[in-house]
Amino acid sequence: MSDKSFLDWPFLDPAHRARAEALEAWCAGLSVDHADTDAACRALVAALGAGGWLQATAAGEGERIDVRSLCLTREILARHDGLADFAFAMQGLGMGAVSLFGTGPQRDWLAETRAGRAIAGFALTEPGSGSDVARSTMTATRRGDRYVLDGEKTYISNGGIAEVYTVFARTGEGEGARGLSAFLVPADTPGLEVAERIEVIAPHPLARLRFDGCELPEAAMIGAPGQGFRIAMSVLDVFRPTVGAAALGFARRALDEALDRCRGRQLFGAPLSDLQMVQGHLADMALEIDAAALLVYRAAWAKDRGAPRITREAAMAKLFATEAAQRVIDRAVQLHGGDGVRKGFAVESLYREIRALRIYEGASDVQKIVIARAVLGGEG
Repeated sequence: MSDKSFLDWPFLDPAHRARAEALEAWCAGLSVDHADTDAACRALVAALGAGGWLQATAAGEGERIDVRSLCLTREILARHDGLADFAFAMQGLGMGAVSLFGTGPQRDWLAETRAGRAIAGFALTEPGSGSDVARSTMTATRRGDRYVLDGEKTYISNGGIAEVYTVFARTGEGEGARGLSAFLVPADTPGLEVAERIEVIAPHPLARLRFDGCELPEAAMIGAPGQGFRIAMSVLDVFRPTVGAAALGFARRALDEALDRCRGRQLFGAPLSDLQMVQGHLADMALEIDAAALLVYRAAWAKDRGAPRITREAAMAKLFATEAAQRVIDRAVQLHGGDGVRKGFAVESLYREIRALRIYEGASDVQKIVIARAVLGGEG
């Protein structure tokens, strides 16, 4: 049983504790068939929507997204099943721009994504620009009252199964970050095609998307022309701490598995847990988990209190939590011996799941740059 003492920390309110208890009960009946990743994600989105859990992925008109609820949900789901966490998270990230900046007609999509009737995607990364969003080259050319999108996006989560994408393209109001805009693009829009499905070490629905003369009405733009970079960063401000929360869930599961293994495995005539070296590993794992949790929920709490930007706090939370989880899971694999790399064991799956979190939504090295710039700029 994972440690639940963090629920009593002052970062969380009674409503968050009630949510955690209810979600734990819901997850007790969770059964995910990983044989078909696309089908599993569709089923998970539908189930999460039916259970009411996706309501937290977007805010109502005039309301704020509760980042602590997002983090708590991701942590619990990740501890139970990585694909369940992915399905939840992408509904929020995919529609984050609409939730924060969308018009009334655009917000109609939120009813569908929050109910689990439509799957969302967030199309930001390009083949030639990953974490450096300002180098995006995909274009959105104005033609009368329409925009024409041309270019490619890659490593797009839910690519190939989403009904709607938030897409960022260069509209040319200025150089670099100043010339990007955001668009809401239904998946069946002519000119949008799935160019390639991408397979990774922990199966998730990913794709490279191609936009070839993809025409959109002017009303498809989210926010104003040239606001795309600001919109993208605002969305990441909300969802970056939740990546740390997912890593935290993976790490907690790894510690649980390691504790069970060390208590039940005999070595030299005694439980593995009697060895001081093993106890040292377990202590390090518990320490890193608590430190990560403090950073994650500090960032979420700050945003929920009304901080306009939490760039520094979010970067710290994502960086430390994902790197710490990698170390925790690696120790859990080591403590399992040969079974740690054997397919079918939880720690083997966790080892594959955690690696991508140190890359997406801003790689670890990029987070260090973000933190350093904040400190140098006097924000630290």
